[in-house]
Amino acid sequence: MTSPQNGKRSDRPFPEELSSLEIELAGVAKRVERRFDPGATAMVVAVGVVALIGALLLPWVGPAAGWQILVGAEWFGVLPRMFTVTALAFGVITSALALTTRFWAVAWLSAVGCGISFVNGLWAIWSRQIGIPQGLDGPGPGLLLAVVVVLVLAATWARIALRR
Repeated sequence: MTSPQNGKRSDRPFPEELSSLEIELAGVAKRVERRFDPGATAMVVAVGVVALIGALLLPWVGPAAGWQILVGAEWFGVLPRMFTVTALAFGVITSALALTTRFWAVAWLSAVGCGISFVNGLWAIWSRQIGIPQGLDGPGPGLLLAVVVVLVLAATWARIALRR
């Protein structure tokens, strides 16, 4: 116990009530360190998740919607399918999980995952554009919107995760 007169520790032990309080406060500090507070940017993430779900309902390639590519009902190569999976996994599921749990590690996972998903989206757009001269369908508005939304989510999650 620290003496208020000289600031040195005395040999008297803590009372039992204070010892248990000290242990409890140490546990609270550890729990607080693992969490984040998104503040007003939580609304940006929530709108982004809703926009990404809406983008899955729009045409991605020709008349095929994003959800059709996701479930395998339409096949336009591995890159559009990989983007639908990563966009859903990181842009929707992990983002929602990070907002509800507010764990710092999940926010980082969302930031990194959305960044990877953005790169996958660029590859998916590229894969559709190189087929246009051969008469294949190009990227649709849903695919383009999804790539932009995933980029916004990646930047927003990075901003949230770096604030700590």
